[in-house]
Amino acid sequence: MRKINYGLMAMLAVLLFATSSCGDADRQTYDGPNYVLFSDTLTVLAVQNNEEVFDIPVAATQACDYDRTMAVEVIEKKSNAIEGKHYTIESNTITIKAGERSANVRIRGNYDAIAVTDSLGLTLRLLTEKENQWNMYENNYEAKVVLQKCCPFDINLFNGYAVLTSTYMQEFMANVDSRLVKTVIDTEEENTIIMKDFFYDGYDVKIRFTTNDILNPLIEMDEQVFASTAEAFGTNYGDGYIHLYQPKSGLSYYSACEKFIFQYFTLYVPGMAGNNVVGTFASAIEWVSADEAKKLYLEGSMLVSESVKTDFEKK
Repeated sequence: MRKINYGLMAMLAVLLFATSSCGDADRQTYDGPNYVLFSDTLTVLAVQNNEEVFDIPVAATQACDYDRTMAVEVIEKKSNAIEGKHYTIESNTITIKAGERSANVRIRGNYDAIAVTDSLGLTLRLLTEKENQWNMYENNYEAKVVLQKCCPFDINLFNGYAVLTSTYMQEFMANVDSRLVKTVIDTEEENTIIMKDFFYDGYDVKIRFTTNDILNPLIEMDEQVFASTAEAFGTNYGDGYIHLYQPKSGLSYYSACEKFIFQYFTLYVPGMAGNNVVGTFASAIEWVSADEAKKLYLEGSMLVSESVKTDFEKK
């Protein structure tokens, strides 16, 4: 989700280790021009609230013995985010202090004004004198900033009832478009839920949420039993069970804002002679309220798992 100008960063890393100063020739190890540029040409901000302030770094090739202040402007023709509505900039100038080589443009996103489906961004331009611009990295006088709304992860968002649709149903489950299933939080594994009676009654599937990178909300699955071949295909194959695992190709992810999972999985039959792979399928799982689930159950408009039936027949 984040693209960095690695060539520039490598160059600046070398320069920042230099002990030169604009006003101190005795200590100088870098005798090139004094350039100031954006460190990154593209930054994605994960906006999770209205308070967090993000830093857009600016770096200089030399430290000077005086403060350097320069202006930063928003290029309106290259921006669709609106200042004062979708974001605010702390200051339209930055100052690199004497003896330092870096400073930050500080931006705050407006979580409440950004929709989950919005594709919002702004482009910043660093205003410097022409003679102080590095032609080799002319693109680094502009920086694209993307505002991405990211709802904080809460495992309880994925606890309850969900509607499952899958390409597997289209191929192997006649007259089934979707299935109402029940999910519960796994009390033994962190950030994990159990999809009760996932595709077939009596066969649960565990799904684990990754939370280490808010901009890449991925799900993971260990290999596990999906169903019996007798129930799925009407006869026994191989060891009698279909196994499920997560393929390396295809991105499986979740959305805390929209309460859904998009999942790829591959099925195979252990012990089956020849090609034992059933196929790779895509599923969408969308969570609904208990009231909505009850309504769907009573309407009889979709296949209902045994765990859901048990819940609502008790009520």
